[in-house]
Amino acid sequence: MVATPFTPIASLLGGALIGLSAVLLMWATGRIAGISGIASRLFPPYEDRAFAGRLAFVAGLIAAPVLVRLVTGSLPAQTIAAGTPALVVAGLLTGFGSVWGSGCTSGHGVCGLSRLSLRSLVATVTFMATGVATVYLIRHWS
Repeated sequence: MVATPFTPIASLLGGALIGLSAVLLMWATGRIAGISGIASRLFPPYEDRAFAGRLAFVAGLIAAPVLVRLVTGSLPAQTIAAGTPALVVAGLLTGFGSVWGSGCTSGHGVCGLSRLSLRSLVATVTFMATGVATVYLIRHWS
């Protein structure tokens, strides 16, 4: 098992930045910061409206670790104990869940809960419970 250090200051700052970015996107565009929805609308059929904004949003997600590396000289250490097949299956299941649940953790968990959406509450409870069950099963049955 990989130990994860407790980082309350970095976690608080990261959460505040996520919340701030969600509020700014809602204020500027009237849209919710659901990453799966934003990314999926980069593929055909294209909606001409706000394509550049969606592209900039996804480019920012990709550019952020590059910027961290340029500023600090390194990236935070990452340890992934799973092999490639498990990561591929996890990615496919996550993508399927985002489509099936009509949203992802950012859309439902961050933006939906803050708007007191019952649908987002159900979705968030479902994916959190599934995540907890998956971690338990992987750690205790493998």
